[in-house]
Amino acid sequence: MSNVLIELGLEEMPAKMIKAAMEQFKDKTENWLSENRIGFTQVKAFSTPRRLAVRIEGVADSQEDIVEEAKGPAKHIALDHEGNWSKAAIGFSKGQGKTVNDIYFKEVNGVEYCFVKIEQKGLKTKELLPSIQTVITSLTFPKNMKWGSYDFKFVRPIKWIVALYESEVIPFAITDVETGRLTRGHRFLGEEVQIEKPEEYEQKLLSQYVLAKYEERKQAIRQQLEKLAEAEGWIIPIDEELLEEVTNLVEYPTVLYGKFSQEFLSLPAEVLITSMKEHQRYFPVKDQSGTLLPYFVTVRNGDHRHIEKVAKGNEKVLSARLSDANFFFKEDQKLSIDEWNSKLEKIVYQEQIGTYAEKVKRIAAFSGWLGHQLKLDPDQMKVVARAAEICKYDLVTHMVYEFPELQGYMGEKYALLKNEKEAVAKAINEHYMPRHSDDSPPISVPGSIVSIADKVDTIVSCFAIGLIPTGSQDPYGLRRQAWGVVVTLLDKNWPFSLDALVTKAFENCKASGVPIKVEDTIKEVLHFFSQRIRFILQEQGVRYDVIDSVLSGEIGDVPTLVERARILNERREDEHFKEIIESLSRVINIAKKAEEICEVDASLFENDYETALFEAYTKLKDDWTNVTSEEERFDRLSELKQTIDPYFDHTMVMSSDEKIKNNRLSLMKKISDLILQFANVNLLQVKQTI
Repeated sequence: MSNVLIELGLEEMPAKMIKAAMEQFKDKTENWLSENRIGFTQVKAFSTPRRLAVRIEGVADSQEDIVEEAKGPAKHIALDHEGNWSKAAIGFSKGQGKTVNDIYFKEVNGVEYCFVKIEQKGLKTKELLPSIQTVITSLTFPKNMKWGSYDFKFVRPIKWIVALYESEVIPFAITDVETGRLTRGHRFLGEEVQIEKPEEYEQKLLSQYVLAKYEERKQAIRQQLEKLAEAEGWIIPIDEELLEEVTNLVEYPTVLYGKFSQEFLSLPAEVLITSMKEHQRYFPVKDQSGTLLPYFVTVRNGDHRHIEKVAKGNEKVLSARLSDANFFFKEDQKLSIDEWNSKLEKIVYQEQIGTYAEKVKRIAAFSGWLGHQLKLDPDQMKVVARAAEICKYDLVTHMVYEFPELQGYMGEKYALLKNEKEAVAKAINEHYMPRHSDDSPPISVPGSIVSIADKVDTIVSCFAIGLIPTGSQDPYGLRRQAWGVVVTLLDKNWPFSLDALVTKAFENCKASGVPIKVEDTIKEVLHFFSQRIRFILQEQGVRYDVIDSVLSGEIGDVPTLVERARILNERREDEHFKEIIESLSRVINIAKKAEEICEVDASLFENDYETALFEAYTKLKDDWTNVTSEEERFDRLSELKQTIDPYFDHTMVMSSDEKIKNNRLSLMKKISDLILQFANVNLLQVKQTI
């Protein structure tokens, strides 16, 4: 057993690409080993801003040998009547590099066939390893670049390649860079160093101020942050996303802190945190009560030498940034909200869709409609109307122009400073929620209404003009917005039909002059929403066939649909679930044969089983809208089995009498329609015993 090391030295990579690239390198290396039948114990991955590496441990010296069976002609063809080998048998054995003496017989599906064993000796691992360069060249990144005169594209130019099989260099080259054993340490603190064997990789790099393991660097930063917080009596909130990014910005992390002027604490906390986190990659500092302090913490790519100078330099940079923010904050307050709002008339949202002012008008109209559907009282309706009217005004403020991440947050802050109602200010901020997958939906009713109105309008207007997400292309974040609508509806348990929401938004778009380029816009948008619901249900662990069954018809209101999926997913474990679904499915299947649907005529019934089923259906149909829960609806549908099974045992639906046949098919169709309102249970996989 041996070890292999592959290190790819690069110019500094974008921090947000490094972790995914490291994991991809590891996965593709493991796949390459498996495809080439090379045994190994484990693959360890390493990464820094300047390198991606894998160490393969416990590598087998050669490929696994393969023993396969080749199937030939049937025995009665391979042997003649006298038991001699036929030309077919001789040709088969020669074709496999064997003789007829190697043939043996095996029975397959009741027939005996010729077989021979073919052994393929595994190649030496050393001979195969040069082709591991295909793993490197197959790595993909969100953005690539070319350099020199090469056609090869990669995330950043390749500077060196270390490739070792124990102490031997694995020979290959990418562009003009040939493999060797020479790696490079920290850009400023380290030097070039030779790696003699794969197992000394980490220690050699550490001697040159490079901590090669991503997780070790991350843990080192976390521990240093915690130690500093304890020493100073601070709370340093550790944002995991920021921690990951900082980990991928440094090779040798050293935590330090700096100060900023007390006067900047008059700025909203979101402004300070955004300035520190998004623009400088600093961690904010709070006291034990959670109040921001005039300090920041950053991570240096180096050791403790001259750390005071580094802190002073960072202080100057942050001070300049906060001075700008302070200026913007004061300037923004010189205009009223309505004055800011009027500027939206000159800001184009999208060339074909129109200005932001036109979008806001649609949001306001849509929000009012939603409020009426929910039967809000007049005071709540006023809050919804005002919040919708000014929901986008902060986009044209100096602060949001400089810090786009603060949209909504500044809308709320400025609204409070301008004496808007607290509920209105809160709704302005909340209408952007959920901003990302880890965010929560809006809390307040007005915020939720404006959020849904804004997001559905964006989706429908973009679809109408043909801006439909494809593959990874989704410039307007429509997938995220559709997901936001769904989780908000679920959180509030609002019974809005998605069909009604999309249709209303479509009507608003047409009325405001948005050109309709996609004929089936409503249908396309509803399908788009169904895909988001599918994703949410999958995350909840709902089986694929259950998801198919509840999404097969109209989506209706989201909370009800999700509840039906939950019920079916849980009931699959019930003892009689299989029999119930089979009974209901039988009705759906035979109902497909109905051509002319007529009112069911009880006088045409020929037995009591028809009467019993019709009465059970009629009672359920009359009670359907009054049933209080989806759980009860499914129970009531399940009870139909008691009359469905005897009905089919004693009744021939496809009677030779046309009137009787149509009457029976009409009853089947009506029952089927009721079942399908709940879910298309025909799509449930219940053939095996649950």
